[in-house]
Amino acid sequence: MFLIVGLGNPGLKYEHTRHNMGFDAIENIAAKHNISIDKKGFKGLYGKGIIDGEKVILLKPYTYMNLSGESVVEAANYYKINKENIVVIYDDISLDVGKIRIRTKGSAGGHNGIKNIVLHLSSEEFPRVKVGVGEPTENLVNYVLGKFSQDERKKIEEVLNIVTEAVECMVVDGVQNAMNKFNGLKL
Repeated sequence: MFLIVGLGNPGLKYEHTRHNMGFDAIENIAAKHNISIDKKGFKGLYGKGIIDGEKVILLKPYTYMNLSGESVVEAANYYKINKENIVVIYDDISLDVGKIRIRTKGSAGGHNGIKNIVLHLSSEEFPRVKVGVGEPTENLVNYVLGKFSQDERKKIEEVLNIVTEAVECMVVDGVQNAMNKFNGLKL
């Protein structure tokens, strides 16, 4: 079983912002695999389903970004999911819009949501999918909580489909195969 987590902030004012890439990715995965994200629990919204024969839990923590680890650890503990099977999807300002990077482990790299997950899991060793949102052109907080331009949004829609394919590959063929196939792709 896999726990697939998309990071973001709850509420209409945060919908489709750069910082909510994880939520958008979870919605895209859910739509493709007919998984309803409608259960309340683990300090978030989640849904259970199947991706290519593998059981998955799709989770959107509603703790706000900086406390995401609370939600992740609750779900992981409840379902007894190993860290290697927790996939976290989130925004990354060090990657251009249209680029993704998959990692098996690593530091938080300044991302507060990841810092909190590392804290609560007591480990940096969980796979993640970083989705490029571009470098800030203004104050960091305003930038990540801002919306994409129309041109960027078109790229993001394509990227969300690639993220979905990457997560499918991670679940079925393993993280290393997904890294080989998807790292370096750019729209």
